Amino acid sequence: MPEIVIDLNADLAEGFGRWPLTDDEAVLSVVTSANVACGFHAGDPSTMHRVCDMAAERGVRIGAQVSYRDLAGFGRRAMDVPAQELADEITYQIGSLKVFARAAGADIAYVKPHGALYNRVVFDHEQATAVAAGVWLADPALPVLGLPGSAMHAEAHRFGLPTVEEAFVDRAYTAEGTLVPRATRGAVITSPQQVARRAVALARHGHVESLDGSTVPVRARSLCLHGDTPGAVELARQVRTALEAAGVRVEAFA
Repeated sequence: MPEIVIDLNADLAEGFGRWPLTDDEAVLSVVTSANVACGFHAGDPSTMHRVCDMAAERGVRIGAQVSYRDLAGFGRRAMDVPAQELADEITYQIGSLKVFARAAGADIAYVKPHGALYNRVVFDHEQATAVAAGVWLADPALPVLGLPGSAMHAEAHRFGLPTVEEAFVDRAYTAEGTLVPRATRGAVITSPQQVARRAVALARHGHVESLDGSTVPVRARSLCLHGDTPGAVELARQVRTALEAAGVRVEAFA
């Protein structure tokens, strides 16, 4: 039986100035990939610089977490941005993080949309095309993380960009395999035991239980947990421990 290998990624660098939000150092001791906020939904230059340094020191892959320009709403509000403007803003965010990654002796390994943009490009081909165009201009070799079967991955393929399928261990799913809106009761899962069980089910069996109790097939190479979820550090530790106990090798995707 082939060995199962899974990447574990987390959203980090989401503080701003003197207001920290995520325990970046602790989470970086557990995960294999770091989705670094690029200043549009959270983060600032010094935070980006510091997290890139810490990630590089620990051998953690650095990813650009790009978003709509929405600091006040943490990138989780629906927005309508013209396609060319969005593409340019994606390129801009990647470019700004690339400088700090390279200064740390590393580079950006992938791109992942955040929040409202992530959910929008699951089905909106126009916005997905804009994101793909922005990534391609920054670096046509950069993989894009996203939900399996999303418009984002379809448009990334059209641009010749590599894609990586991901699943969420701390977010509830609909029966259709999309994420339950955050305003819905039960959308965010904070129980370490439940999150760990979901991680093992996703990695070993390729499925997750939806909010209505049905089993949803989800094939993923990377598992995500949110750095701003309550108890995120303990969740990350429980997930990694459970995966390794189940015979899953936790390693960044190639």
